[in-house]
Amino acid sequence: MKVLITGTAGFIGFHLANKLAKRGDDVVGLDAVNDYYDVNLKYARLMESGIGKASENWGEIVQSNTYENYRFIRMKLEDRESLQSLFAAERFDKVINLAAQAGVRYSLTNPYAYIDSNIVGFLNILECCRHQGIQHLVYASSSSVYGLNEKMPFSTSDSVDHPISLYAATKKSNELMAHSYSYLYNLPTTGLRFFTVYGPWGRPDMALFLFAKSILEGKPIDIYNNGKMKRDFTYIDDIVEGIVRVIDNPPKGNPEWSGEKPASASSKAPYKIYNIGNSSPVSLMDFIDAIEESLGKKAVKNFLPMQAGDIANTWADVSDLADVLKYKPSTSISSGVEKFVQWYKDFILGAAVDKVRSFKRVG
Repeated sequence: MKVLITGTAGFIGFHLANKLAKRGDDVVGLDAVNDYYDVNLKYARLMESGIGKASENWGEIVQSNTYENYRFIRMKLEDRESLQSLFAAERFDKVINLAAQAGVRYSLTNPYAYIDSNIVGFLNILECCRHQGIQHLVYASSSSVYGLNEKMPFSTSDSVDHPISLYAATKKSNELMAHSYSYLYNLPTTGLRFFTVYGPWGRPDMALFLFAKSILEGKPIDIYNNGKMKRDFTYIDDIVEGIVRVIDNPPKGNPEWSGEKPASASSKAPYKIYNIGNSSPVSLMDFIDAIEESLGKKAVKNFLPMQAGDIANTWADVSDLADVLKYKPSTSISSGVEKFVQWYKDFILGAAVDKVRSFKRVG
């Protein structure tokens, strides 16, 4: 199987590309390597995959030194002509679109970045898939689409018409755009509403990374909504396993779907939406306890009110994914946090950081 994975310098895309390359798939990774967060970490992920300094060369496909079946290209999803040329040349079987402008809070100050990447870029992906006869498009949505919803757990059968951030609105838009292409062009599409993902090589703007860094440096950690929050934390290996199962099982039209009582997570078209999470929410304070225990150091806590755009609680109903694809996360919070902390000490605080700093910044 030949696959395109966008966002392979990112957290989830990096892990997924390695997983598929290890199992023997022909993988092409794509990423713009933007500076939303420290690009050195993105470069380091590429290096870990054997890519080297590929980010210096826009539009040039670079061979991995680790996997003979993994290549990387630096490209923006907004670059329509280059993306079309890549699809025409490579003739992919399946596409996994994880590239996006991420972050809820960043959308409050940089809204145009979300329209460019998440709307224009996603349209370009859809058009390329349509014209090249892609067998299955899997794309990243987000638990943020649940917005003002309060019924728990969040279910894909729930209405998601009240997002509270532009980021969430773009992800809901992706789901609508995908459905129209599934219906018009018989393109199988699956949207994955990711809940909070954590683990080694994670994003430095996420809570686990920020908390570990501040605790070790003896600095206060900011705890929003006075700690009265819960998150459906899911370890990266469990997330990747779920994505792989989805990739291998393209959706078909639902013969029981009715326009009189339209189910939102499926359609008469080959279209599907899944929650992908742990289905076991953990309180923010318990999460912090696990970090403190792994680090062997207590946090200095700075309690703050809720931030604009944030959701107080998340809880994924993953029954569809469990029933259809036998998906069942197995990593406990204590185990997952411990693995992250070990990576953080070895990589961020250890000798490996010198390798990152030696990587040339580009763009």
